Amino acid sequence: MESDVRRLMQALGERARAAARTLAALPTAAKDAALAAIADALEADTDTILTANARDLERGREAGLDAALLDRLALNPERVAQMIEGVRQIQALPDPVGEIRDLRYRPSGIQVGKMRVPLGVVGIIYESRPNVTVDAAALCLKSGNAAILRGGSEALESNRAIGAAIEQGLVDAGLERHLVQVVPTADRAAVGELLAMDRYVDVIIPRGGKRLIERVSREARMPVIKHLHGICHVYIDGAADEAQAIAIADNAKTHRYGVCNAMETLLVDEAIAARVLPPLAALYRDKGVELRGCPRTLEIVGDLAVPASDEDWDTEYLAPILAVRVVDGLDGAIDHIARHGSGHTDAIVTRDYARARRFLTEVDSSSVMVNASTRFADGFEYGLGAEIGISTDKFHVRGPVGLEGLTSEKWIVLGDGHIRQ
Repeated sequence: MESDVRRLMQALGERARAAARTLAALPTAAKDAALAAIADALEADTDTILTANARDLERGREAGLDAALLDRLALNPERVAQMIEGVRQIQALPDPVGEIRDLRYRPSGIQVGKMRVPLGVVGIIYESRPNVTVDAAALCLKSGNAAILRGGSEALESNRAIGAAIEQGLVDAGLERHLVQVVPTADRAAVGELLAMDRYVDVIIPRGGKRLIERVSREARMPVIKHLHGICHVYIDGAADEAQAIAIADNAKTHRYGVCNAMETLLVDEAIAARVLPPLAALYRDKGVELRGCPRTLEIVGDLAVPASDEDWDTEYLAPILAVRVVDGLDGAIDHIARHGSGHTDAIVTRDYARARRFLTEVDSSSVMVNASTRFADGFEYGLGAEIGISTDKFHVRGPVGLEGLTSEKWIVLGDGHIRQ
């Protein structure tokens, strides 16, 4: 059985590598036509996709998947329509491939610059959400990359149906159907094989829980674009507008709980804590959020919080739980984030320009914000149109990974018979 999986993955890799060469040379118009055809095929196959998803949901209930996982797995006509609209939005985005920048003459007479190019073959390993299949396929296609997509076993039927629609769209557009390939098996050995295929796959992008991302980071033989976890902070400075601070702290935590850009730790300057923590604690109580506070927090809010443990400062809850710490001003906040942050997204609420500048400069995260909710750390909100994930690495891309993040650059030299003297 293991040899069968190896042969399957080897064939996927060979086809992807060949397809990548074709795709890299396609003009923007051809890629956009393919995206339009994929959107049309998804629309035509909506009933088939929903039927396949219903089978996945039934298996998930029988397997005892929790409500949050079932919600991420579930599709309905509105969600499928959103997936289709996402493809059309990506179609409308500027194509980064072929863009030339910094072209300049050298003393020798040659011109030197950089051209944006696809990465090649992108492998994406993800869990639960079938919409990732569509987003990943569209982003890879627009950025000139062939894609091998390995979704979770819980969404196998949904991903197969979506993959068939994508393949039909490619064929309808007159393109190679192997430009996007969905791994057709739920066998876990397929993940290990994909991670070892550095001959065919140029980069791996994992999307899912901490255990999956740790495994991919440990086993992959090719570069990985990832974020391990999102321990996001909001720091309410002593110079904050109090109403603004309360609104931001509320939104950052309660807008959605199970997302990587939700606030997990609230830091409050001791100079303002007695004024903003009581109304915030009452607000969180009314919304069912459990507060885990430091001793100074407990002194202020009393039984609206329980004592925080050392582990709470390093935990991504993805749930209605919030760690709260009163700190000694900006230095205390920056120090806490440096020790406990995950490099994802951190925000300061302040009216003090100098403190805001210090926070922007000294907090080393992929997104750093002033007077805004951490929930804005998102490719769509940043104007990228869509994202394949958020990277907390420092190479080669950081923050939301959109079309440009799925490309690289190569040096180009333009001459006219020039020879080096």
